[in-house]
Amino acid sequence: MALVHDWLTGMRGGERCLEVFCELFPDAPLYTLLHVPGSVSAPIERRRIVTSFVQRLPRAASQYRRYLPLFPAAVGGFDLSGYDLVISLSHCVAKAVRRPPGALHLSYCFSPMRYLWDLYDDYFGARAGLLVRSLMPPVAAALRAWDRRTDGVDAFVAISHHIADRIRRVYGRSADVIHPPVDVARFSPAARVEDFYLVVSALVPYKRVDLAVAAATLLGRRLLVVGTGPEARRLAAAAGPTVEFLGGRSDAEVAHLYARCRAVLFPAVEDYGIVPLEAAAAGRPTIALARGGALETMTGLEQTAAPPTAVFFGEQTAGALADAIGRFEAEARRFEPAALRARAQQFDRPIFRRRVAEYVDGRWAEFLARRAC
Repeated sequence: MALVHDWLTGMRGGERCLEVFCELFPDAPLYTLLHVPGSVSAPIERRRIVTSFVQRLPRAASQYRRYLPLFPAAVGGFDLSGYDLVISLSHCVAKAVRRPPGALHLSYCFSPMRYLWDLYDDYFGARAGLLVRSLMPPVAAALRAWDRRTDGVDAFVAISHHIADRIRRVYGRSADVIHPPVDVARFSPAARVEDFYLVVSALVPYKRVDLAVAAATLLGRRLLVVGTGPEARRLAAAAGPTVEFLGGRSDAEVAHLYARCRAVLFPAVEDYGIVPLEAAAAGRPTIALARGGALETMTGLEQTAAPPTAVFFGEQTAGALADAIGRFEAEARRFEPAALRARAQQFDRPIFRRRVAEYVDGRWAEFLARRAC
């Protein structure tokens, strides 16, 4: 069998899922557009990694997204002949790898290309340069037409019901759902909570970190922001004196910050959103927008079937987030570290590993039965 992943440039949520697939299939080679050596964990690094021509393009390690129009050709250039089973992990083009004749292709889909569909304006709208805004419409139209062709995928698995709905809308395909894992063992509650709120996020437009910065500035609440990205300078310019930008931090440092914060602020429409679950594993709640994947993992104050793990707000505005912070502070006693951690354990890494193994085994058995007929 073979694994296919879009690119290997850092350990984010997709790579933490890939790591589990690598552990389950230790002998499978990994095909990817681009690999920055040393950027991912040992279980990924130590296997045979096959890259595309994107690897050799100028400044690809840091500017690979500029080569987006070339990605279909790059993924189409992989030769997977001889493999009976292909598993792609895709948020861009990995799902379009050419399936060998007579093989089974399962695609674990983080999302259809979000920068072509739901988030096109965030990436290529008013904040993009004039040249990009001028050139992208025909390029995006061609890429959308290409992206809709999914006949090489036998079955989709989505990371959330939110993404399953997007797959249905964009591709006209159904998808099973296996939620990504949170590594609960990496986190533990702190003996003492400190007086600050926390954001852990890439600093890109669709994450809407600007709302967290604005709400904290409005309320005069201390906010620590962990993350890097192109929005860093603009966000710092808009921040008041109670907001501090920490840049990138190690996993251990982030786990320590989760455990000590009052709550995590989560204002984006996320495909799934691992951050609220990591916070819960550290015994801390989340103040989250009531849209996207967070609704599948968190329980709100109004829900009575389980202890609350989040305060939800309905409008994606700084004012609505500020109001939600106020509601959290009035109800903070209702959030119990043990209940929060118990919620995270429902999405723990061993559960993900078991579900993936059972799913692949089941699909493979069905495939063999059909092939035998």
